[in-house]
Amino acid sequence: MAHIETERKFLVKDSSYRLAATESIRMIQGYICREPGRTVRVRIAGDKAWLTIKGPGSDSGMSRYEWEKEIPADEAAGLMGLCPAELAPIDKTRYMVPYGGHVFEVDEFHGKNEGLIMAEVELASESEDFSRPDWLGREVTGDRRYYNSMLIASPYSSWTEEDRRQSD
Repeated sequence: MAHIETERKFLVKDSSYRLAATESIRMIQGYICREPGRTVRVRIAGDKAWLTIKGPGSDSGMSRYEWEKEIPADEAAGLMGLCPAELAPIDKTRYMVPYGGHVFEVDEFHGKNEGLIMAEVELASESEDFSRPDWLGREVTGDRRYYNSMLIASPYSSWTEEDRRQSD
């Protein structure tokens, strides 16, 4: 299904979101293509999988074209083989956290991105207002360092202390 996805991303201050989470699932995702303005991602979560194509983002970094299709997990596992071998896939646990009429997707990263926790909220438009839970930290929407497609090439564990201070 294709549409314009509008979302905002935030760092997370503490783990209190876990108390409100209605579900969680471990995900692995790799990038077949990660050129500027377009990415092709394969994601496996449990026994389900998806192929996603994303286009260039808006100037704000909030909106971009997205096409996503559920595919058989065995086919997704095969497509993972098309991802560059030198770029380890993203490994994360996603928590679904309802709050203020929206559902925040909170990702706890593992592996080379261990220690990074981000929340995303999908909106109907870039101007839509929404309630912010207390555990939501600094906004990082539009900061390319936090794109999953960038974290595979420059993982959180490789960031300098200066990079991390700029993040907090």
